Amino acid sequence: MAEEETEQNADGFEFLILRVNMISRMFKSNSLTMHVCYCVLSFKDVNVPCCCSQRWILAYVAYLGFLCLYAVRFDLSVAIVCMVKTSNSSMGNDHINGTCPGTSESIEVTNQHAEFDWDKDTRANILSAFFYGYIITQIPGGWIADRFGGRRIIGSALLIGGICTILTPICARTSIILVYVVRAVNGLASGVCFPAMSSVWGRWAPPLERTKLMALYYLGPPSGSVITLASSGFLCEYGFDNGWGSIFYITGGVTLLWVLLWFILIRDTPLEHPWITDAEKNYICKTIPFNVENKKLNVPWLAMAKSVPLYACLFAEVCGAWMGFTILTSIPDFMKSVLKFNIKSNGVFSALPNLCYIVFAFIAGQSADWIRARKILSTKATRKFYQCSAFIGSSFCIVAAGFTTCDQRYVTVACICLAMACSGLSRAGYAVNIVDISGKYAGIVMGITNMCGNIPGILSPIAVGKLTPNDTREEWRNVFYVCAGCNVMGALIFGLLSSGNVQPWATDDQTIESSTKNIDSYNKLDSNRINISIQQTRTILNITRE
Repeated sequence: MAEEETEQNADGFEFLILRVNMISRMFKSNSLTMHVCYCVLSFKDVNVPCCCSQRWILAYVAYLGFLCLYAVRFDLSVAIVCMVKTSNSSMGNDHINGTCPGTSESIEVTNQHAEFDWDKDTRANILSAFFYGYIITQIPGGWIADRFGGRRIIGSALLIGGICTILTPICARTSIILVYVVRAVNGLASGVCFPAMSSVWGRWAPPLERTKLMALYYLGPPSGSVITLASSGFLCEYGFDNGWGSIFYITGGVTLLWVLLWFILIRDTPLEHPWITDAEKNYICKTIPFNVENKKLNVPWLAMAKSVPLYACLFAEVCGAWMGFTILTSIPDFMKSVLKFNIKSNGVFSALPNLCYIVFAFIAGQSADWIRARKILSTKATRKFYQCSAFIGSSFCIVAAGFTTCDQRYVTVACICLAMACSGLSRAGYAVNIVDISGKYAGIVMGITNMCGNIPGILSPIAVGKLTPNDTREEWRNVFYVCAGCNVMGALIFGLLSSGNVQPWATDDQTIESSTKNIDSYNKLDSNRINISIQQTRTILNITRE
C-alpha cells in the first residue's frame, strides 16, 4: 500500500524519470538518467511538429513509393488475363466442371486483345519469375541500407523497376525468355526495398509513433494492388497498345516520376535532413535507443540466429504471405475461371480484397499505438493480439469462400474481402514487431524475414496451378484450405514465441537495454527508497533546468 501511495504522489513526468533512475542506479549508469531527464524536459517544453513534420512526410512519400512498387510488381497478374488467348471449348461444360455459368461476352472481351498462347504452367512460371530475383537481394539489401543508408537503395530499385515494367510489352512480343528475364531483374531490384525501408524507419520512427508511421507506409502495397487491379481491367479493354500494353507503360512511367520526388524530399537520417526543425530532430534522436548516425555495423549474426522472437516474426511472415500472395496473384484467375466475371468486373472485384485490407490496416495502426500509449496492453500483448486476430479471422473467412455456390458468387467475393480485411490487422502485428525487436539492425532482420516470406510468392502460383488443373470450385476449395492451415500455424508460433522488447543484440549499450526488460521491478523497492529516488530526480531536474 505504501508503494501505491508513493506512486500516486509522483506525477507522470517525475515517475517516468524515477523508473529510469532506479534502473540506472541498479546497473550503475548515471548517464542514462541524465539523458532521459534532458530528453523528457525537451519534449515537455517544446511543441514537436506532427502531421507536416519530416517524419510524416517520409511516411507519405514512402506510401506512394510502395504503392508504385506493388503496381509494377502485380500489374502482370491482371494483364496476363487479357494477354493470353482463352479457349471457348469449356463454355458448355461450366456446370459439369463445377464453375459458374459464363457468357460468350465475358470470353469475347478476353480474346479481343489476346496475343499469346501461354498454357497454365507457363503463366504460373511467369508470375513466379519476379520472386526468383526478389528473394536473392533481401539480406544484401538490408545490410547495405543499414551500412550506407536506405535512400539511394530504394530510389535506385524503383528506377530499375520502372524501366523493366516499361520494357515488358516489348519483351513479351519478342520472346518469352525475355519476359522471364525482365521480371526476374525487376524482382532483383525490388527485393531491397522493404529491408531498406525498415532500416530507414529504424532511424526515423519514435517508439510510440512507430506503428502509426509504419502502418501508413504499409498501406502503399495494398493501395498499389487496388489501383492496378481496378484500372487494369479498364485498360485491357480501352487502353492504348492493344489495351494490356498500356498497363505497363502507365505503371512504369508513374514509378519513374516518384523516383524524382523521393530523391528531392527524403534523407537517410534526421541529422542529414536540411529542412527538419531542431525540435523534431531532438525528439527523434533522443527517443531512439541507438545512435542514428552510426552506420558502422558489426552484425551479431550468431545472436540473431539464436533469437526466438526473430523466428516468431519470420514464421508469421511466411505463413501470412501464403494467403496474401495467393489472393494477389491467383484470385484474378479464380474470378475469371470459376466465378465467370468478365475482364472489367474481374479487375474491380480482384481489387476489393486489397481495399478492405487497406481500411483495416489503417485502423490497426492507429488503434495499436493508442492502446500502447494508454498502457491498456503492453507492446508484446498488442502485437500478439493483432497478429493472432489477423490469422484466425482470415482463416475462417477464406474457408467460407470455398463453400458458396454459383448463385452466391458475390458472397464469395465478400468472404475473400473479409479474409483480407482480417489480414490487415497484421500491420500492427509482426510487420512492426520486426522493428520493435531489431533496432539498428531492422534492415538486415527485415531482409531475412522478407526473403523467407517471399518464398510463398514463388511456390503459391505453382501450387495453385497444380491444385486447380480443371479450375473447378472443389479444386479451389483445396487452395483455400492450404491458406487457412498456414494461418493457423502462424498464429500458434507467433502467439507463443514473440516479444515486444528490443533484443540485447540490437542496441548500442546491450547491458542497459537488456535490463529494461526488468523495468517493472520498481514495485519491489520499499517506499523509503522510492522517496529518496524522487528527491534525487527533482535535484537532477533542477540542475538540468539551470
